[in-house]
Amino acid sequence: MRTLVGCGAAAGIAATFNAPIAGSMFALEVVLGDFGLATFSPIVISAVMATAVSRYFLGNVPAFIVPAYELVSAWEFPLYLALGIFCAFVGVTFTKTLYRIEDLFDELKSLSGEYVQYHDFNDDNIFDEIKFPDYLKGIIGGLILGVGSLVFPQVLGVGYGAIDTALTQQIVWWLLLLLVLAKILATSITIGSGGSGGIFAPSLFMGAMAGGFFGAVIHRLFPDITATAGAFSIVGMGAVVSATTHGPLSAILILFEMTGDYKIILPLMLACIIATVTSGQLLRDSIYTLKLARRGVNLKEGKELNVLKSLFVKDVMNAKVETMPEALPLKKMAEQISKSKFNSFPVLDDHNKLIGILSFNDYSEAIFDEDLKDLVVARDLATTELVTVSLDDNLYTALQKISSKDFAVLPVVAAEDPTKLKGVVSRRDIIGAYNKAVLKKSLFQ
Repeated sequence: MRTLVGCGAAAGIAATFNAPIAGSMFALEVVLGDFGLATFSPIVISAVMATAVSRYFLGNVPAFIVPAYELVSAWEFPLYLALGIFCAFVGVTFTKTLYRIEDLFDELKSLSGEYVQYHDFNDDNIFDEIKFPDYLKGIIGGLILGVGSLVFPQVLGVGYGAIDTALTQQIVWWLLLLLVLAKILATSITIGSGGSGGIFAPSLFMGAMAGGFFGAVIHRLFPDITATAGAFSIVGMGAVVSATTHGPLSAILILFEMTGDYKIILPLMLACIIATVTSGQLLRDSIYTLKLARRGVNLKEGKELNVLKSLFVKDVMNAKVETMPEALPLKKMAEQISKSKFNSFPVLDDHNKLIGILSFNDYSEAIFDEDLKDLVVARDLATTELVTVSLDDNLYTALQKISSKDFAVLPVVAAEDPTKLKGVVSRRDIIGAYNKAVLKKSLFQ
């Protein structure tokens, strides 16, 4: 399934933009992060087949007709470096705005909808709260987008027409900057309100406008040593894609394939790398991985942590627990321990509430002291500063806690009541579950 996801992404990019190499690289670099032969081969085949079908219906022509370009002077390279930094800020602004607006729509609680009754047991009050229907989010998003498009119609759709006008310098410089901001808001509102939309094409649009704005200003200041604004628009497209996706190779290749012009490759490579590095310093996650990170999945941490985070304590814990009453004398404790297969025991009070845990380190010295056998009870020896996990905690959390002070086991308690014992989980349980999960994944890859 993992490989097929990459194949679908590669085929979609390749067919949409007539860019089979870039589609393959996008899937390998951004989606999967794996360049192994077993993954590489089917992805390339998918991209080739998708492009062949696309060219049969749409023809083999570049997506954009770029203006004539040549490197005017070596002084342009520092300016393209500055463009990369500028585009990095555009990409990070887009990423943060997208998720902020998505959160705003998720936090909507009023205007209209169904009344839902809640009981606050702390205050012993019953109150009503308005539940906001999801379909209204789409209506509000559509209204905002529709009104905005009356002022900036260029932001509607994929935006190829507006990109062509930016490349051919048919838009005034100040409007280019406004269109960057308008497209960021339009895309964020569309996706945040539940609409269907992508990231790649809007990033190209923003890059073309941002690069055109930057190039127009620079060319006005240094007309003798710089190319026209159209060249900066091309480079800006790749730089913003790099900044949002953190995939510079994909961005470089897709701009090369979409334009069919190799002359722009050097400034394009420089700006894309600088944009990626700068955006990585400003925001650790890309626009794709940030959504996963917000759900607790971090692709950069490696498969080990993600495997542990995908498994839960309730699935691996031992629900059959041998416990000790808090008033159990040391003499009887010794008898129970000698017959038990466990070396750690949760200690319960008279109401079966968890008050501590008795580990080998707690009783190992006292158990052989004859003078203490009738004087000491389980409560006296138990560790009462408990470290526990709940049923819904993942194994990554459990492993962190069990390793913090080298515990043998952790009590598993109910989330709503930390004194209600549900079971125990050991380091062996955690490692065993991890090994099984890794083996299962390796068999199906």
